[in-house]
Amino acid sequence: MKKQEIEHILTRMLDSHSNVSDLNLTVGRPLQVESSGELLPVEMKPSIKSLTPFQTEVVALNLIDSDRRLTETLLRTGSCDLSYSLPGKARFRVNIFAQSGHFSIVLRQLESKVPTVRDMKLPPSFFEMGKELNGIIIFTGATGTGKTTSLAAILEEINEHRSVHVVTLEDPIEYQHPHKKATFNQRELGRDFDSFANGLRAALRQAPKVILVGEMRDRETVEIGLTAAETGHLVLSTLHTVDAGQTINRILGLFANEEEKQIRIRMADTFRWVVSQRLLPKIGGGRVAAFEILRSNLRVKEAILNGESEGKTFYEMMETGRPFGMTTFDDSIVALYEEGLITQDTALAYGSHKAVVSRGIDKVKSARGEATTDIKDLELDRGYGRRA
Repeated sequence: MKKQEIEHILTRMLDSHSNVSDLNLTVGRPLQVESSGELLPVEMKPSIKSLTPFQTEVVALNLIDSDRRLTETLLRTGSCDLSYSLPGKARFRVNIFAQSGHFSIVLRQLESKVPTVRDMKLPPSFFEMGKELNGIIIFTGATGTGKTTSLAAILEEINEHRSVHVVTLEDPIEYQHPHKKATFNQRELGRDFDSFANGLRAALRQAPKVILVGEMRDRETVEIGLTAAETGHLVLSTLHTVDAGQTINRILGLFANEEEKQIRIRMADTFRWVVSQRLLPKIGGGRVAAFEILRSNLRVKEAILNGESEGKTFYEMMETGRPFGMTTFDDSIVALYEEGLITQDTALAYGSHKAVVSRGIDKVKSARGEATTDIKDLELDRGYGRRA
């Protein structure tokens, strides 16, 4: 299979459905694309009803394009990441991985236009994040929930309003930021540096004011990130955690017990924001983001230093911190329901605390004059207890 044939197949996959976010090539399955969160088959001529191990391997080898480092990484670890450009059509973040002795491939389509906070209608807190001068901002959530896009929007906010040097460490580079007010140096894992820890350590000697670390994967990266924040840099990064509160505990859990007190002090001093994201199915197709936002204040710092306790949980702090830009997933989801963007079933399925979401939905329904229960025709039994 020639490169031109592979590019033709990828182009057909992109054009097969609307809102295509991912291309999926798996042995034993037809060509598939993810459209608005749903995996759909792709019709081709001649028809490809079931991909063979040979076909996926040929595509994988063409995407790797004889890169020795990527080949060694794939054979040693079972997977590798790279970027791939379809000339004049799209750019992809590619993951090739082994499963049952075969290769599978997922290509995530990358946006060519850098997003902005305003265009994406992100919460007003995002404008505040772009104004931070130092400290750590962490975005969390599962893969594919839009963390990188949100971070790119904050960087674009910085790019438009601040004359600073920005160094990004990415795997791979997803959004290519043009130089505006800020000066950008974007580095790619494997091509420009060998590990996030080493790239971050080197970045401290490159005179940046803002550093983006694609992912805090290990203790060493977190430790250097804390050092960078302590020395006056603004550090933005991502973690794979369920919600904002769990993120703090996950970072603390990377260190030994005897180091915990010192790390708590450093975290309390450098932490600025934690933003967690989930993508929910939208009415009419597409997806919409729900956010959980935790911001540093005296109560949050105390909880980081001493741990959460009854009445002093991160969730409760986000509930009471609404005037300061904080929100819980549950409040965010109820707001999306109120705007008519998601259904009641979706809201209940994605909420962190279903009882809280249910009460929120009932309040919205009451305000609209809608019924909040299916029970009808209730009457008082006026004869109850009377003797015949």
